[in-house]
Amino acid sequence: MKRFWNAVTVAPEDGGFRVALDGRPLRTQGGVAQIVPTRALAEALAGEWRVAGAAAGDRVDPGAFPLRDLADLAIDRIAPDRGAQVTALLRYGETDTLCYFADPQEPLFARQQALWEPLLAAAEARYAIRLERISGVVHCPQPPATLARLQSLLDAQDAFRLAALATMVPLTASLVVGLAALEEGADPVRLFAAAACEEDWQAELWGSDEEAARVRAAREAAFVLAARFARLADPSADRPTDDGSQPIQSATSRAI
Repeated sequence: MKRFWNAVTVAPEDGGFRVALDGRPLRTQGGVAQIVPTRALAEALAGEWRVAGAAAGDRVDPGAFPLRDLADLAIDRIAPDRGAQVTALLRYGETDTLCYFADPQEPLFARQQALWEPLLAAAEARYAIRLERISGVVHCPQPPATLARLQSLLDAQDAFRLAALATMVPLTASLVVGLAALEEGADPVRLFAAAACEEDWQAELWGSDEEAARVRAAREAAFVLAARFARLADPSADRPTDDGSQPIQSATSRAI
């Protein structure tokens, strides 16, 4: 992409905020007005354009706009059919990787217990659900009431949080982990590591080659970015606290 702008600005529009390049408001890759719900997210999008514009040369890396891509996903693909995204995400609730433990006799089981059980127990308490666990890979159905509750949680999310979940959940094969990443004070790096504990365990035992390490790092970075996107899109991101910082309210707990 060739650089074609100098000034990057943010202004309110239609109940949200929109980035403009040299006074020309941006559209999504699908041609729709790129209006986002918070100034915090709009400023972050503007920051991508400013950084890209400050890079040497006239050519701009199309991959330099990951937040833009998530915003476009929310507006172009998810907002017109939120139900389809909810259905896709709910499938991960039916087969959540955190519910499939190693055999109790295997050393990996103890690590999974330490990393996964607190997340499962927290989800059960937070959402008033019951999650069935099993050792092995044979499908273990989740209770219908649990799936109904998870669906109601997903139905309550807006298109921007669903876009974040659409990235985080497949990366970890876990709806529990994705929802946990939306919670106030969540540590995305720790959550991703918990979901990847079997992969990391194997790397510790047999070693990890350079390509595998690169792929894991890229997946972790995408997960962390999506969690940041969800926080920036939350209305609480625009409400300063007493010390002037920007609080992040729990998007999931607010939706309950």
